[in-house]
Amino acid sequence: MSNTTTVTLPPSLDLPPHLSAQKYFFVCTLTVLAWDALVLTPRSYKLGRLPKWPALKFMYYFMQFWVLADFVVTGVMFFSTTVIQDTDCVAFWPYEPICTAILLAVASAVHVMRISAIYDHVQNVRATMWGLYAVQIVVTAICCGFYRSVHLEDGQGCIAGPLNNASWVGIYWLAPTLLYGTSFVFAALRSIKTLETRRVSYWRLMLRDGLNLYGAILLVNLVNVFFYFIMTPTGPTDPIKTIVTSMAAVLTTTMSMRIILSVRGDLANGGTFSVSSHAASSSGANTHSLSGSGTRPRGVNHTFTLGDMRDATVAVAARKEGGEWDADKSSVTPREETKAVLPIIGEDIDSGIPRARTGLGVQITVDQQVEYDDGFPTRK
Repeated sequence: MSNTTTVTLPPSLDLPPHLSAQKYFFVCTLTVLAWDALVLTPRSYKLGRLPKWPALKFMYYFMQFWVLADFVVTGVMFFSTTVIQDTDCVAFWPYEPICTAILLAVASAVHVMRISAIYDHVQNVRATMWGLYAVQIVVTAICCGFYRSVHLEDGQGCIAGPLNNASWVGIYWLAPTLLYGTSFVFAALRSIKTLETRRVSYWRLMLRDGLNLYGAILLVNLVNVFFYFIMTPTGPTDPIKTIVTSMAAVLTTTMSMRIILSVRGDLANGGTFSVSSHAASSSGANTHSLSGSGTRPRGVNHTFTLGDMRDATVAVAARKEGGEWDADKSSVTPREETKAVLPIIGEDIDSGIPRARTGLGVQITVDQQVEYDDGFPTRK
């Protein structure tokens, strides 16, 4: 007869399938969080060097700190093998839902301010967004009281979940999802409307106006809501409803931070819409004689001062910024760094008529000549 030995795994390794899946998914969440913090460090440094501190800039740094404080601490408790369920986890469970509610409130405030800004603070848009934001604050605050510690075995970590796995607690995530869906629709409609005046490809339109950021936030929150309302747990200790919550919160935060970084120009009052600001600069450039399209008749003489030439340089820079799209032009690039070179006049070999090689230039006429052969002139 052969003796068989049964090996009993400790509770930290003997995990139910859904709990094991949630731990793996949480590892993915922490990986995304660490990578995103590393990638955004240079842009965060540039943003911090800007002198002003508008609300969006303050919320950017708050989210960057708060998301780490939320999920690093939660991860330590979730993967700990020494915590006691009846003491440690019972005392810790309010931390995750309350911290996540604060994080979602700040991220949603970014959406409210940004959507209001791209619609020039129109009353009905502002009222809609702020109304949804108020509903989210109230709903998430109430639902925080209906989370409890999921009663796992000692050594399996601490995790918060809906009380008795009640599906209706999912309105904690449904309220912000409605706001993110509304912001995505408003942003998409505003972007599509610009195609009437300036045709670009849909791919370029998506990247220019950050529609991919709004869409990613909406998608991950929809998946999270579906898990809350559709998935059926196998028992009171099954954490399947909260599998996607960590990833949803982290992606919502990081994508909202990128929305702030994608704002062109000043961050005050939510920033401006990229096409409207470009249109304004382009119209200002076209009113100046030096930024015309080359339709003025030849032979007409123009007199310009050095001040006119300086203004023309600014106008050329503004028209270049309006005519081209650059993904790196954002709130972290000050306007003072914009450079422009005034074209040099060339000469048409065939006709001898001076003209700019680029179709734009300045002709300087000297109306006074001083002879320096006999020494420098002296004032009488």
